[in-house]
Amino acid sequence: MIEMMIEQRRRSLGGGLEVGRILPFARRRMVGPFIFFDHMGPMDIAAGVDRSLDVRPHPHIGLSTVTYLFSGEVVHRDSLGSEQAIRPQEVNWMTAGSGITHSERFEKARAVGDHLHGIQAWVALPKGDEEAAPSFSHHEGDDLPQWDAAGVRGQLIAGQAYGLTAAARTHSPLFYAHLELAAGARAEIPTAYPERALYIATGAIEIDGERYEAGRMLVLGAGASSFQALAPTTAMVLGGEPVGERFLFWNFVSSSKERLAQAAEDWKAGRMKLPEADHDEFIPLPSADTSPPPMS
Repeated sequence: MIEMMIEQRRRSLGGGLEVGRILPFARRRMVGPFIFFDHMGPMDIAAGVDRSLDVRPHPHIGLSTVTYLFSGEVVHRDSLGSEQAIRPQEVNWMTAGSGITHSERFEKARAVGDHLHGIQAWVALPKGDEEAAPSFSHHEGDDLPQWDAAGVRGQLIAGQAYGLTAAARTHSPLFYAHLELAAGARAEIPTAYPERALYIATGAIEIDGERYEAGRMLVLGAGASSFQALAPTTAMVLGGEPVGERFLFWNFVSSSKERLAQAAEDWKAGRMKLPEADHDEFIPLPSADTSPPPMS
């Protein structure tokens, strides 16, 4: 059963970078702990692209950002001193907790051009971990269990599903997986979590006898346990246990509106450390929460 279908809304992040915004949605703010979901690209970037395409240093609190690419390369730098290029089928997992700043730069694209395509997600932290110490981890290879059977190639990005466990530390029960399906292949959807969704990045699928095209997230009811690809398809399945109501302002997530206001004041006043390797510019605090957030 499909509880809701959410179509991506195209949003410009400035500098020519455009995304398909899925979450948050007016009638569905979260799926499990997932509070933000952007489909980045696909877009071709010409060599010598202007630096305005880059995502300059900006802050986060109360969440983990999850960066996952189908193609392209992005360089992450943060206020902990981390510097890490992410490439296809790798994961950058950054937990903001009490506060972190980071940037994302398209350095490969600037040098030789690139084809950028990926997903940016935020996972809200449970109340007991909202003020945890910030951290960053990069995962590839055996950290991200894979399988290949009956026309379905899968990779577990985070959490537990399909009898597998990914390496990134999560703070609440969740799952997040990337599936590549041949036309006609059928994939199972994990059923052990109370809130689940399926996002069609490319291709088309059939579920409950209905056809759905790319660019749509299907919020799943309890009965939905599988889907069939009607064409070669890239899909993301995700969900988990709810963490409770969360408020969102710009790049900040919290169970407290007062904490959001404090974070905004801290950034405006320059009290949040910038990345040591990328501290010469930053994104100013917007004047209203209608401003689009950076890509992660």
